[in-house]
Amino acid sequence: MNLIEIIKQAFNKQLKNNFSLDDATIKTFSFDLNVDPAKQQFGDINSNAAMILAKILKRSPREIAQQICDTFSHDSIKKIELAGPGFLNLHLTSQAFKALVEELLTTQKDFFKLPESIEKKRFNIEFVSANPTGPLHLGHGRGGIIGDVLSNILNFIGHHATKEFYINDAGAQIQKLGKSFKIRCQQATGKNIPMPEDGYQGEYLINLANEAITQNGASFAKEKQEILGDYAKKKMLAQLKTTLQNYGITFDVWFSEKTLHTSGAVDAAFKILDQRGYLFEKDGALWFKSTAFGDDKDRVVRKSSGDLTYVASDIAYMENKVERGFDKMILILGHDHHSYGVRLEGLRKALDLKASLQIILYQLVKMKADGQQVRMSKRAGNIVTLEGVIQEVGTDVARFFYLNRKADAQLEFDLDLALKKTDENPVYYIQYAYVRIGSILQKASLIDAFANITTQDTAPIGQQEEFLIKKIVALKQVLSTISTTYNTHQLTYYLIELANVFHSYYSKNRVIDEENIEKSRARLLLLTQLRIVFELSLDLLGISKPQKM
Repeated sequence: MNLIEIIKQAFNKQLKNNFSLDDATIKTFSFDLNVDPAKQQFGDINSNAAMILAKILKRSPREIAQQICDTFSHDSIKKIELAGPGFLNLHLTSQAFKALVEELLTTQKDFFKLPESIEKKRFNIEFVSANPTGPLHLGHGRGGIIGDVLSNILNFIGHHATKEFYINDAGAQIQKLGKSFKIRCQQATGKNIPMPEDGYQGEYLINLANEAITQNGASFAKEKQEILGDYAKKKMLAQLKTTLQNYGITFDVWFSEKTLHTSGAVDAAFKILDQRGYLFEKDGALWFKSTAFGDDKDRVVRKSSGDLTYVASDIAYMENKVERGFDKMILILGHDHHSYGVRLEGLRKALDLKASLQIILYQLVKMKADGQQVRMSKRAGNIVTLEGVIQEVGTDVARFFYLNRKADAQLEFDLDLALKKTDENPVYYIQYAYVRIGSILQKASLIDAFANITTQDTAPIGQQEEFLIKKIVALKQVLSTISTTYNTHQLTYYLIELANVFHSYYSKNRVIDEENIEKSRARLLLLTQLRIVFELSLDLLGISKPQKM
């Protein structure tokens, strides 16, 4: 347990005893490091405990806050002040800052992981899961980076997260792919056969057909539609995997929807729902009583034609995830799947699955180039592909730009900004901070006076250094918060702020000063830890760490 957690525990314990509180109430109190550069006069740690207690105890928040100020004490707290209507501002001692630096340098990256006392969970994170009927487009990049970074963070702090891609390789879309590809193959042999309006129009299928006919001969176009569809599906799936690898994403599991049908898992799930009274027949179709769980209407799971809907597979798929031992199921979908989340939660409850389900919805992605929005049309086959974005701006920039906005906010991908090699580009700005710190440390290592810097080199530390320490320590809270809210954009925000704090600090302070060895050694010690935090954050984001720029 680190020093901040120890102080928080002591603070909560005293409040619990003084006001006879239960653990649930204690958990509602904030206890946050103050890392706002404009509000450093308001202490190092802020808490709203008195404000929360006022509602429970029916007392004045300032009266409660004053009582806490008068009674709470800790060796690491210099003073505690009352502010505004009842906020509490705690000021750390200089010794507390030194202790934090020593702890950071001793534990290194382990400092930012969850305490051993917190129960670790098994997460299944399903994301992208695009139909293998065409290339990944612009929007897939957003769901991909959210899922990948969330998995990285959960795994790092101590949970176990599995990255999973659900392959929609059964149903109408694969049949349509086979029909479209067969027509493209026939066209490649010179036949004048029009593509249906609802067929896959993209040029990618024309290229694939030309390649197939070149390799296999004109007779290939005479193969059965099912065979051609399977051929195209495998080729498109291979392309999806390549694009995702180029994007820095490697999945742990590629799960085939088809296996749920061939294994009998769908029929078994139907049987469970039927026994519990959640299935009924109407107009020759089989329905799930989705309205019993808050949905706006009941949903068809098997059509009158005998064809199964997407929901049918999802029933068995959730069962499968629970059978594999996952505690939490996270599914990342585009914003237009809002009602689908309600449907899945209803199915989870109907099946009485113990694992929780969380749907993360992300908004549309729009691309802007030369000040104009880039138009995209699936039907016309005019698609801005994810592979094209990666090739244009690079993996680092693509990943960061896709993540640098809250998921439920619309994202505008500014191509002109992404291509800039200046401080305006946040990726360049952050990587330059990392390179700059490395350069300073390398230069210092060549000077005898700055050799063998250890945790003993923590003094003297001034207010600027104290703020830098708090900003470094704050990463722990950022990662912990992401692990419960799943708001992965907070890491990009943090990293931009950290780069800004470093660049500002370096412009105001001479780090390597042979006329002030003691102060320089203390500052170099901090930069050593700062570089570790940049390294960790960039790794979690899947962004490279250049040595030179």
